[in-house]
Amino acid sequence: MSLLALPATLTHDEAPACLHQLRQGLGARATSPVVVDAGALAHFDSSALAVLLECRREAERAARAFSVRGLPPRLRELATLYGVAGLLPEAATP
Repeated sequence: MSLLALPATLTHDEAPACLHQLRQGLGARATSPVVVDAGALAHFDSSALAVLLECRREAERAARAFSVRGLPPRLRELATLYGVAGLLPEAATP
């Protein structure tokens, strides 16, 4: 499993650097499932969803499973509002 972590702050300003870092992590173990840990997210906007969705697309292009662990309730609500919650499956707890 490739475990990738989101930072505590992920807004429009941080999104490009965060996405770049996640892409590097995706390349590290090219065949394992991808789990993004969002547990540290404290300050975010809709850019956090955009980053997660792009990470999901990258994983799909590589035929890798994708899930998210620790998605904050407010971000889950935002994903539901935008109709993308189903694209961010919750990771099984270890």
